[in-house]
Amino acid sequence: MFMRIDRLQAELPQPKRPDPNAAAALQELLGGKYGEMSTLGNYMFQSFNFRNKTKLRPFYSLVSSIFAEELGHVELVSTGIAMLNNGPGDDTENVDVSKAPFHDMQDVRLAGSFLSNGGGAMPMNSNAASWNMDMVTTTGNLIIDLLHNFHLECGARIHKLRVYETLKDPTGREVCGYLLVRGSVHAHAYALALKKLTGVEIEKMLPTPNIVLDKIPECQKYLQEGSHRRLYSFSPDDYAEAAGVWSNDEVALPGDPPGQLEIVDGLPEGGKIPELDGNYGAFAPDYAPQEIFEIASKLYKKSR
Repeated sequence: MFMRIDRLQAELPQPKRPDPNAAAALQELLGGKYGEMSTLGNYMFQSFNFRNKTKLRPFYSLVSSIFAEELGHVELVSTGIAMLNNGPGDDTENVDVSKAPFHDMQDVRLAGSFLSNGGGAMPMNSNAASWNMDMVTTTGNLIIDLLHNFHLECGARIHKLRVYETLKDPTGREVCGYLLVRGSVHAHAYALALKKLTGVEIEKMLPTPNIVLDKIPECQKYLQEGSHRRLYSFSPDDYAEAAGVWSNDEVALPGDPPGQLEIVDGLPEGGKIPELDGNYGAFAPDYAPQEIFEIASKLYKKSR
């Protein structure tokens, strides 16, 4: 089972203005072939379908803990997309809808994100193609699944780098910076798992693509705090056996700040989930929301 915490895995800076085209680029990191929906879907179903969990506990715990982290990555990217689509919000009341207040939306690349979703994120790529089950691999064969996961994380890295190169807004760049560091951890973890099973030092292929994260300014604070050396269990008591793979006799990848790898019980401190202010002219959360605000306020007071 899962427990939800009302925080993001990383704090995101507020955009100063809406940038729906930047949000469309970020959609690739959510619903693209190598996006967070794919990493989530693969590791989730692999952990559900895992054979001989008890006898293969270090590997089961590794996939399970990374799967739990991916839930938060989907949340992080989705929040970044919504922030970029909406900007700081617009609480203008009594908007004259006859004046075509959103005429400019005809020119953005993913107009459907506004027309259908009110600026929210959806499981699709940067061209609005839906994410689907064909992007999930769960064979039941441990080595094949781990090898697929390694490939998936390397593919995700090149996606993040390319999306990062398109973005100027600090919100999207922060999403990319955080995910580049954490994705590097996952690629490293799957490489070590394959080495334990086969003896092949596949971690020597990393980083792929071969650019060190020191070149990405938004990665620096996460590297300095040692995030690249930490694998979180995302559980108070379970999945500690992943330390058999992500063990302290292994060290950080060359090019990253040095140090031994470590398992951290629980989850990262993270950051506050930003308030997505409404846009009343777009009927989000409604055209004249004062009544529902009052209802919610009364219910909140009653709950305390």
